[in-house]
Amino acid sequence: MRAKLCALLALAAAAASAAGLELDRARNLYNSTDFDGSLRLLRAMPVKDGAAYELIGRNYYMQHDFKQATEALEKALAADPGNSGYALWLGRAYGRRAEAAGPFTAPAYASKTRQYFEKAVQLDSRNLDALNDLLEYYLEAPGFLGGGLDKAAATAGRIAQVDAAEGHAAQARLAEKKKEYGAAEQSFRRAVESAPYQVSRLVDLARFLMRRGRDQEAEQTFAKAEKLAPNSPKLLYERAETYIRNGRNLDLARELLQRYMNSSLTADDPPRSDAAKLLAR
Repeated sequence: MRAKLCALLALAAAAASAAGLELDRARNLYNSTDFDGSLRLLRAMPVKDGAAYELIGRNYYMQHDFKQATEALEKALAADPGNSGYALWLGRAYGRRAEAAGPFTAPAYASKTRQYFEKAVQLDSRNLDALNDLLEYYLEAPGFLGGGLDKAAATAGRIAQVDAAEGHAAQARLAEKKKEYGAAEQSFRRAVESAPYQVSRLVDLARFLMRRGRDQEAEQTFAKAEKLAPNSPKLLYERAETYIRNGRNLDLARELLQRYMNSSLTADDPPRSDAAKLLAR
């Protein structure tokens, strides 16, 4: 009996080790934007835990299959109800479903988006991604769907407690939403001062300046960001998107997007399909 038990335990340990290796391989494929390859490995796993379902959901999300993304991410959160990251990604998937849904189903999906963002923050009050996504929801959603500037202000304060630069950026977004443009610019600049080597802080400021029609200052700020990270895919994409959104420098935007398409991307970068859509515009 004891020998059989030891053999069963050894088999279980070997199976768990193999599953862990497969999950690592699938995660590496996901990180290199091979979402089909990652999904093939994950689907073939005979037993899936929360981490496997979460990665399945993120792969579907990156492929814009948001229905299957929500289904997989719900299984992930059911397997590990205390995981803030799983709740965040589930909220994001429901948010994308809300964007594409009709007028009768969109409100329900939007409410789920808010609920899962709030749950992610409740589970981990220092999860900056969750706090920022929740802030964006409060800023953009109407009151009957749980949005509101008072809630946004409270969330911006919580962000500031975790990270000073992110806090200034959050205050800037809130001030701009309230059309307090002087205060918004001051906060964007404080964010840059708090994190002078973060490209995203300079990009935020440049995009704000271009929205205000201050193109020359925006270009100077983009130039500073380019000095910090000349080959940053994030900078290439967001700079091009800013030009296209504002109807300026379209030839340069095309060049930037072509460079982006030829860059080595990760799952944290916008997919090439999004860049192709911008190029078509």
